[in-house]
Amino acid sequence: MSYKENKKAYVIKYKKEKLKRIPLDVQKEKYDEIKAYCDAHHEPINTFIKRVIDEAMKNHP
Repeated sequence: MSYKENKKAYVIKYKKEKLKRIPLDVQKEKYDEIKAYCDAHHEPINTFIKRVIDEAMKNHP
């Protein structure tokens, strides 16, 4: 196996063992608002969502 194949296998294994996906459906208009906000603040949408969840959980235990 090449280095690239080994890395891909490792990433797939890591994701299966360590991560859990959370589906999130939003209306297209709401997505556009979120995307514009994130772009203006130079923050990926995924990072924004995780940050907001962390803040909410910290402020409302």
